[in-house]
Amino acid sequence: MKPRVVLFDIDNTILWTGGAGSRAMALAFRDLYGIEDGFRGVEFSGRTDTAIFRDALRVHGLLDGHFEEELRRFKEAYFAHLPFTLRSATGGGVYPGIRELAERLRERGAAVGLETGNFRESGLLKLRHFGVDALFRDGGFGDDAEDRAELVRIAIRRLQPDGDADVYVVGDTPHDVAAAKANGAFALGVATGKSSVAELRAAGADAAVPDCSDVDAVLRILGF
Repeated sequence: MKPRVVLFDIDNTILWTGGAGSRAMALAFRDLYGIEDGFRGVEFSGRTDTAIFRDALRVHGLLDGHFEEELRRFKEAYFAHLPFTLRSATGGGVYPGIRELAERLRERGAAVGLETGNFRESGLLKLRHFGVDALFRDGGFGDDAEDRAELVRIAIRRLQPDGDADVYVVGDTPHDVAAAKANGAFALGVATGKSSVAELRAAGADAAVPDCSDVDAVLRILGF
């Protein structure tokens, strides 16, 4: 049997932060550019943090030939704010079934990792804050690529360097679904974000569930 790789999105799939992530990003943008609510009107859902930051700079007429340096400065400021916004957020937590699902997939021999638009450091800060970082080996992150399909390719390569594996992607947005299909992976949509089960199926998900609380059912869907 081929090795099996299961990749999870973080925000609104594994966990929700109670707004801590977007708040920390807004504070970092304010620190650097003096603009309050700098991400107003910029779409976050399912997108990489690098692409989100680039769009915010464009909206405010700040996008120039020094993007990489601005990105470095932004990440530094964002990572400084995030631990505090996580601690002060009201709400937030790990979605039902996620811990057990990841543990049981690992027990059954799967390489369990991440495909997330989060920068590596901020993604790991979120996972550590909610005590689930040890469940996920590695993956693709928002500082690896702006394009979601490319970061899924990177995640697969990191978790299965030989390149021959059955791959499953679990995510809450049509972007996760599209990235999975671009890599020949099974796409499981979970309607814990903005998209409904019907919308995820319409986007091309092989299957979609309201959440992962019925772990046995999700394992059957994935063929484990």
